Amino acid sequence: MGARKSIHAGKATIDVNVDFTHKLCTALMLQPFRDSGGPLSQVIGSLCIKHPNLFGRSEKLDVSWDKGLFDSNILIAYRRPRPEWLAQQSFIIQHSLSPEIGVHGFTTDNFSRSVSGGVNLSRFSVGMDLNDPASSNWSNTTSIRFEHVRPISDDGRSVSRDRDGFPVTCSGTFHDSMVVLKQESQFAKANDHSFTQLNMQIEQGIPVLSKWLIFNRFKFVASKGVRLGPAFLLSSLTGGSIVGDMAPYQAFAIGGLGSVRGYGEGAVGSGTSCLVANSELTFPLNKILEGAVFLDFGTDLGSGRHVPGNPALRQGKPGSGVGLGYSLRMKSRLGHFQVDYAINAFQERTVYFGISNLAS
Repeated sequence: MGARKSIHAGKATIDVNVDFTHKLCTALMLQPFRDSGGPLSQVIGSLCIKHPNLFGRSEKLDVSWDKGLFDSNILIAYRRPRPEWLAQQSFIIQHSLSPEIGVHGFTTDNFSRSVSGGVNLSRFSVGMDLNDPASSNWSNTTSIRFEHVRPISDDGRSVSRDRDGFPVTCSGTFHDSMVVLKQESQFAKANDHSFTQLNMQIEQGIPVLSKWLIFNRFKFVASKGVRLGPAFLLSSLTGGSIVGDMAPYQAFAIGGLGSVRGYGEGAVGSGTSCLVANSELTFPLNKILEGAVFLDFGTDLGSGRHVPGNPALRQGKPGSGVGLGYSLRMKSRLGHFQVDYAINAFQERTVYFGISNLAS
């Protein structure tokens, strides 16, 4: 719960948002999350500045800053106007700081929770995005960025090894550098009774310098939703693989919200490949309340041993897992509230609390 304020300064707009959801979750001893995209960091404050005509030629400038309890993200985007039939260009500068819980975190309570392992990622990137004109049901985005990743400890010191003495970077030093070319394609089609969505991402590390990372990473997400009378069935399949030079933090982390519910973030495993299947049936209970039952499954396809340092094996992660449970969701003028109850293969139970779209 929080407050939001918009301020108009000339042609620019400044949005300020403060959120106290994390305090409510702490008081209720629940695991917080936002929407259904996975546990975040518990965002407690944000600042957004938008200018629609920076130099008098319809150039757009967006500056955003999000601050959480344990992480932060700063994004600067500059967009120049171009004809609609040409790819739209965006110049991006971004810096983020977040704990690497999915790979380097430790699991507790039969893998139902994950806690920090003392490794945080400071990531700086600069580059350009090209958004191709949408055609039919497809959209394409191409980007090229320089990335500099520096692992740091909880007290802000640069680190090159985890608590067990294994490297946390590919280079073995205090940082990794890379130039990444990324191609993302998305297909979406919907009608009154169903929808289909497919997202595919390919990333290629380009060896501009001999010490920079060379890798190829592929990921896809396929979703299908079908209306069954008053109920709605949603199924999705997520998979990916990475080959070449890689650091442990580039592994696919399996477990948690948006993956396999009932487990902590990354508690199922982390590997160079992954496959996650989700299925959920939602049904209305009354005008403002709806329920859902879900079943999740995820596996690292036996690839955890290929991650440098094999962090999943050292932490005893199973490599595959099943989670099932139910959810209650309420929509009101104050916002959207959600409680998920999940149980994993070890009979350990987890409750997640979510709140989003709060009224100003």
